[in-house]
Amino acid sequence: MSRQPAISPAVAQLLRDYAERYETADFLIGDPSWWMHQVDGDANREATAFVAANLSYGSRQQFMRKIQAIVDWADGDVDAWVRRGDFTRHLPAGDGHCFYRLYTCGAMHDFLSAYRLLLTQWGTLGDYVRQHAADAPEALDAICCHFAQHGSGGVVPKDTQSACKRLCMFLRWMVRDGSPVDLGLWASWMPRESLVMPLDTHVVSQATRLQLLACRTASMSAARRLTEALATVFPGDPLRGDFALFGYGVNNK
Repeated sequence: MSRQPAISPAVAQLLRDYAERYETADFLIGDPSWWMHQVDGDANREATAFVAANLSYGSRQQFMRKIQAIVDWADGDVDAWVRRGDFTRHLPAGDGHCFYRLYTCGAMHDFLSAYRLLLTQWGTLGDYVRQHAADAPEALDAICCHFAQHGSGGVVPKDTQSACKRLCMFLRWMVRDGSPVDLGLWASWMPRESLVMPLDTHVVSQATRLQLLACRTASMSAARRLTEALATVFPGDPLRGDFALFGYGVNNK
């Protein structure tokens, strides 16, 4: 990774203060992570989180409604809904009607079909990742690889050349424990220090204003550089900085 600008003590303290203020249960309100706290069972929480993460782009108000539609169709059990293939009743194969933004109903069908195959073969997404990855970057590669090989319809990135923001966010949810927001279902076997910052243009803008990043491109290399910078402020837990940058954004609109 390229050399990062030095973080001033004042900026480091600002980030610590924002992280303390915003990593609370109140963060869940209006956030897609809210959904995984509304269902029962670890496998179902994982499945709900994975589907919710992959829909989380664009307008929060709009994608939250789409996540709710899926949870409602599944009667609160997204894991069982995917395993049984019940999604085909609402999301038929080849259906060109729009489900959400760039995702057609047919694309969602392909995504959920690839997910169903993974669950059938491996038990849970966590079981699959545990067999294919030792850390978060390897987990990103493994998840992208499975869905690319099984026709995900563009819902999951085909590789990790992009920032993979939604997958990085999902891994944060799964790996960080001891948090009122993140579930930590994978905490016992995946190191939290390996997590990669969920990066989009909004986060890039905040990070450059704080001189945590020198570039303005939301790429995987930029995400890794920002993670490296945040690790100097939050040793062993760089994605606590995700809450810090959220707080900075709220207070500096």
